[in-house]
Amino acid sequence: MNRRVLLAGLFSVYLAACNFSESITPTATAVVPTQTAINTPIPTTIPTATPVQLALVIMAELVNCRLGPGLAYDLVNEISEGESLRAIGRNDSATWWYVRDPGNPNGHCWLSSDVTRIEGDGTRLPVVHPPGTTVTDMNLTVEPNRVVVECTQFPQTFYLNAEVTVDGPTLVNWQWEASTGAVSDVGTIIFEEAGTKLISEFYQVGGPNDYWIKLHILNPNEITRQANFRVSCTP
Repeated sequence: MNRRVLLAGLFSVYLAACNFSESITPTATAVVPTQTAINTPIPTTIPTATPVQLALVIMAELVNCRLGPGLAYDLVNEISEGESLRAIGRNDSATWWYVRDPGNPNGHCWLSSDVTRIEGDGTRLPVVHPPGTTVTDMNLTVEPNRVVVECTQFPQTFYLNAEVTVDGPTLVNWQWEASTGAVSDVGTIIFEEAGTKLISEFYQVGGPNDYWIKLHILNPNEITRQANFRVSCTP
């Protein structure tokens, strides 16, 4: 009997050992990812080209610095002999230099190569195109500006004169307009160089009134001037 009990006990221990081994859960091993080095590009500074500037010396007693590259352009400043400047540009043929105006720190003007000496190769300077020419002033008058006539003496003729000033060679387009509603055709006046020219026309009125006449500059820039005149009559 004792032998049966002993065998039964050994069998129970064997079963318990089997159940214990099945209840053990395997332990997971953590995998640490390997970090990959990221190469961050280093910013590169691209050098900007330095604008070409050349020293310039005045070789004549008194030199005109002009609005554009040519004698046709208006005078901006006069520069004395021996004065040093910096040329920062040129025209297509390198016969005129574009410089900073010594009389105006924020301004520029043009000097002829014939009266200057440039230190270096002037063709290395960038080509600068001349500024657009403009009408800088206009003075309009009507003659006579007042008349008194008999009421039977109409129409009456008035003469319109306009002095137009430009700062360089250009074409100027203009047109008259009257208080009566009359409008002239578009006219053109040619300027070969900077200066003043006269535009003359005449205008007729058919009765007494207060009149005005306007002259419109249409091109190269827009300017308008007005002149008033009075017409009275006696029976």
